[in-house]
Amino acid sequence: MGICHGKPIETQQSERENPEFPNEVPSSTTTTNPTKPSKFPFYSPSPLQSWFKNSPANSNPSSVSSTPLRIFKRPFPPPSPAKHIRALLARRHGSVKPNEASIPEGSECEIGLDKSFGFAKQFSAHYELAEEVGRGHFGYTCSAKPKKGPLKGIDVAVKVIPKSKMTTAIAIEDVRREVKILRALTGHKNLVQFYEAYEDDENVYIVMELCKGGELLDRILSRGGKYPENDARVVMIQILSVVAFCHLQGVVHRDLKPENFLFTSKDENSMLKAIDFGLSDYVKPGLAYSLLSYFCCFINREYKQLVVTIRFSFSDERLNDIVGSAYYVAPEVLHRSYGTEADMWSIGVIAYILLCGSRPFWARSESGIFRAVLKADPSFDEAPWPSLSADAKDFVKRLLNKDYRKRLTAAQALSHPWLVNHHDDMRIPLDMIIHKLVKAYICSSSLRKSALRALAKTLTVAQLAYLRDQFTLLGPNKSGLISMQNFKTAVLRSSTDASKDSRVLDYVNMVSSIQYRKLDFEEFCAAAISMHQLEGMESWEQHARRAYELFEKEGNRPIMIEELASELGLSPSVPVHVVLQDWIRHSDGKLSFLGFVRLLHGVSSRAFQKA
Repeated sequence: MGICHGKPIETQQSERENPEFPNEVPSSTTTTNPTKPSKFPFYSPSPLQSWFKNSPANSNPSSVSSTPLRIFKRPFPPPSPAKHIRALLARRHGSVKPNEASIPEGSECEIGLDKSFGFAKQFSAHYELAEEVGRGHFGYTCSAKPKKGPLKGIDVAVKVIPKSKMTTAIAIEDVRREVKILRALTGHKNLVQFYEAYEDDENVYIVMELCKGGELLDRILSRGGKYPENDARVVMIQILSVVAFCHLQGVVHRDLKPENFLFTSKDENSMLKAIDFGLSDYVKPGLAYSLLSYFCCFINREYKQLVVTIRFSFSDERLNDIVGSAYYVAPEVLHRSYGTEADMWSIGVIAYILLCGSRPFWARSESGIFRAVLKADPSFDEAPWPSLSADAKDFVKRLLNKDYRKRLTAAQALSHPWLVNHHDDMRIPLDMIIHKLVKAYICSSSLRKSALRALAKTLTVAQLAYLRDQFTLLGPNKSGLISMQNFKTAVLRSSTDASKDSRVLDYVNMVSSIQYRKLDFEEFCAAAISMHQLEGMESWEQHARRAYELFEKEGNRPIMIEELASELGLSPSVPVHVVLQDWIRHSDGKLSFLGFVRLLHGVSSRAFQKA
């Protein structure tokens, strides 16, 4: 996925030693494994190829609505990413050294910055600070005792953020957004409880629940560096539960790591809580794409060609900040174009550490770590991986896929065979990917719908169980049917104020207005298939071959190239006889296996022009 512009993966002598782990030797997991040849004799073009090439020049102008725009003197990525990424992070934290190289950002000058947040005043009249319990990039956290009010007699945690460190508009916006997100999301059992925010001339004070059980990282170390599978499952279920909740609201955490999960008490079975939303942000749906899809359902066939030709030009808004912790950063974050899938990569790194006690990507310097993340594959050959279950390995592999489109979502991860029978008391949460897939299905050609229905008949019991859970959450009627209105009703049941800020509710309103026949469970399964995720599975070829056999019996028929081009909405300017000739068998005029698989992906003239 994308190109690494850095040096080779091998550690360079001139690279700065990582002060956090000075005595650690390079792990064999950072060695690049040879690329395995594909079992398929062809390449399937993706309509999403340009997503990794997001830059200030071509990025969505609306992407800066929540974070001030960065202005760069040179294109990213530079030859060695770590030096400039460190400078960007230091600039964001307001701690750039005089001689340190930096990436200029908007609103850097502290003069004229408005550091008034509108939070409550007179913190010292309400709380008495006690000992420090934690320290981070932006401030420090202390325990505190309320002097009056409903919290009197209850120990709380107070995150103190000095205003003197807020030297950029970005840093100020980060604090404002952190409080807004905490206030909106509080209430989930695995998320730290937010109480109130205060400010004075010197500091911002965020009052939260005090978790006395310590960090997940400390608990891992106290257990000798790793967890047994059963205990690791308990941890992963709690992490995925809160992350699935955040993603449903359109919030991406962006700094998931063991240090940012605290136990409520020292008890061995204590509940785990997510903390530190200082780097969190909203991931907003691409409403322009939604609007086109809406029109696609009503457009006259004479004009359908125009809509299908351009509909892939729009996508969900992607974030472009390089934030987080080096060991847990996803590849697409380094490419500056990412969404909620970046959190799932970080969860994959945590799962890898929990199960084997070592990091999947390691080097002596930040440059080496970033190159390993971009180019190397984690090792599953060394102990204890051979002794772990196949489901555990599959779970981690499907989270640590460098192609973010092939990664599991949080809801899907909770439905994975490794976890599904270990959280009977918890429902699988609603998954926003379902809404997007169903919308894309509705706007597909009849031929593609037929191909997807054949593919749906090859799904495994576990995959069908996940889809059944999602279908049930949408509230089918007595006849077992759902309409697009069901999507809106289901999201509203679990929505928070964050859903409004992330425009998730606007997106769902658009989906619910689409006029389409009601879906039964069988068609819902066809509509909710993610082709990219299926391709990421080792069993993908069996799925595709079996689906093509079913398509041959039930949906395949002789078809002219001109008819196929019309079905696909290809522009007359596209040389259809050249690009589609291998899609159709010359012997009987039916769709070939090559054409079938490419059709499953969905195509546009833009994809053909790039092929």
